[in-house]
Amino acid sequence: MKKILIEGMSCAHCTAHVKDALTKLAGVSEVKEINLAGKYALIEGSADDAAIKAAIEEEGYDVVGIEG
Repeated sequence: MKKILIEGMSCAHCTAHVKDALTKLAGVSEVKEINLAGKYALIEGSADDAAIKAAIEEEGYDVVGIEG
């Protein structure tokens, strides 16, 4: 499981955008959680960190770290 630390999400609509971007990404088998208050997403799969970062940043949010 990977934990993606994300800045810039401010509402449920933002979390939906992030979830949609991650769901479409090759190598992501499941989006476990998008946590607005905690500013993170949890995903399962083998997606490349650079691809994860690019997909989220393309939606207008900042990835400040990826753990796992």
